[in-house]
Amino acid sequence: MSRRPLRPLRRGLLGALLATAAGLAWGHGSRAGELLIDHPYATPTPAGASTGAVYFRAIANQGRSADRLLGASTPVAERVEIHRSTLDGDVMRMRALEALELPPGERLLLRHGGAGVHLMLLGLKAPLRDGERFPLTLRFERAGSVEVMVWVQTPREGGAHQH
Repeated sequence: MSRRPLRPLRRGLLGALLATAAGLAWGHGSRAGELLIDHPYATPTPAGASTGAVYFRAIANQGRSADRLLGASTPVAERVEIHRSTLDGDVMRMRALEALELPPGERLLLRHGGAGVHLMLLGLKAPLRDGERFPLTLRFERAGSVEVMVWVQTPREGGAHQH
């Protein structure tokens, strides 16, 4: 019996495994019109926390027209607000934004830790636990609404970012 017919099968399985591993290493993303929404994630929250945050590796506007993130919603929280954090001396301050501008050709980083923009989850219904996933619907002015899957993960550099 020849083993030759198994070689293409092995190559196919190896290719599938490599593609899966590459997908896990590179994260996940979605599109909304000309917007690329790259790797939405949240950091774990302690038991009893009523707030959490969602971040993105980036949101890239690959189009020629500006767009705006107008809001978001998720079943894991009562409401979601767009927040900007700024460092004022030694104090981190947050303020809600009505919308987030997404200029054409720009790639905005919305990462945890330090000053920047994130989506604040208010009225969490349960703690966010490492390894969980939950849906988040983003509402854009031009691109419309898109549902993304948020992965809860502990940041590489250590513990969860606290609000």
